[in-house]
Amino acid sequence: MSDPAQLSEITLRVNGEDRRLTIDTRSSLLDVLREQLDLPGSKKGCDHGQCGACTVLLDGRRVNSCLVLAVARDGSEVTTIEGLADGEQLHPVQRAFVEQDGFQCGYCTPGQICSAVGMLSELAAGWPSAATPDLGATPELSEPEISERLSGNICRCGAYPGIVAAVKQAAG
Repeated sequence: MSDPAQLSEITLRVNGEDRRLTIDTRSSLLDVLREQLDLPGSKKGCDHGQCGACTVLLDGRRVNSCLVLAVARDGSEVTTIEGLADGEQLHPVQRAFVEQDGFQCGYCTPGQICSAVGMLSELAAGWPSAATPDLGATPELSEPEISERLSGNICRCGAYPGIVAAVKQAAG
């Protein structure tokens, strides 16, 4: 157990449920989700914010949870892959990933899906990306736009054609 001086109590709203936790102040959000809340969907890939396997939605915005200190997010809302579905009803992005074969080994899939959900919200809000040709216009969901917006999520299997098709389907 950690030194009591390094412990802090926080509350996170995780997948719609308030969770009061005592955490080590050095714990990443990813480690709290996986080790204390038993939510293994977010994967620890690189643990350096380079692969995107740990992507979750934090207050509606996508983040690499391995880079976020949980203690700094007291009171925040977190949505993980486990919280996207509505009971047995898959989220439209989850369903599209299945229908478009947007995964192979599946390790990166939770992060890819959470990132895609966040990206579609950004697109709906009119946020441009580096691939948006006209920053004053509403961004269109082209393949280069999708690829750029999901570029922080790495698929070692190379399932990108299915991932892009899934995002296009979910956005449709």
